[in-house]
Amino acid sequence: MQLFLLALLGSIVALLGGVVFLYDRKLSSTLERHSIPFAAGVLVTVALLALIPEAFELIGESALVIVLFSFFGAYLLEHFLVSIHHHERHHHHGRVQESSVALVVMGDTIHNFIDGIAIAVSFFVNPGLGLATAFSTFLHEVPHEIGDFGILLSAGWKRRKILLINVISASFTIVGAFLTFFVAESNSFVGGMMAVSAGIFLYLGTIDFLPRISHGYTSRVKSLFPLVLGVAIMIAVLMLVPHAK
Repeated sequence: MQLFLLALLGSIVALLGGVVFLYDRKLSSTLERHSIPFAAGVLVTVALLALIPEAFELIGESALVIVLFSFFGAYLLEHFLVSIHHHERHHHHGRVQESSVALVVMGDTIHNFIDGIAIAVSFFVNPGLGLATAFSTFLHEVPHEIGDFGILLSAGWKRRKILLINVISASFTIVGAFLTFFVAESNSFVGGMMAVSAGIFLYLGTIDFLPRISHGYTSRVKSLFPLVLGVAIMIAVLMLVPHAK
């Protein structure tokens, strides 16, 4: 039940950003502006201070190799197969092409599935770490969903259809979490998946979010406040909630 609630937090609840976009563009713009630097701080902190140390403890130095390959694997997946986060819009006569829409939905679904795995393997180490990972997933999904909803709306999709497709896609976080629950029987599997999650979190935090933290701010200095706040909160959470067995 706890794992289900954590997966729900990192998936369906994160659709809030997209729903806000559909009904209040001004509020969604504010939400996205502040959530991007905050999420960057959270993702990098969780990866470096929680996921990598735990993975290293479980499987040793091989964890660092897995982190490295996962980091660049995320890059290859995003730039050569499907778009996970940037969702560049390919317009044709003022409309987003259907081929781009299909890639967005596919990339979103794969990403949600990986998020579910990350939440589950963290939960196996300790529920506190599972909560921190689910919170990280929630935060980086909010601006992600706003982007998804915007692209699908630009493609001419109806609001009801957009909500339905995104709920189905988000549910793959729950699928990933429970599939992991049934197959995770060894420290090597859990440690390996934590290292994979750490590599992906590092990629999203450093490559996807950090270059965008000043977007929408009148001053770059102002954008540092939510970034530092994200780092500080996650450090506090990881200190207050023991995450090692």
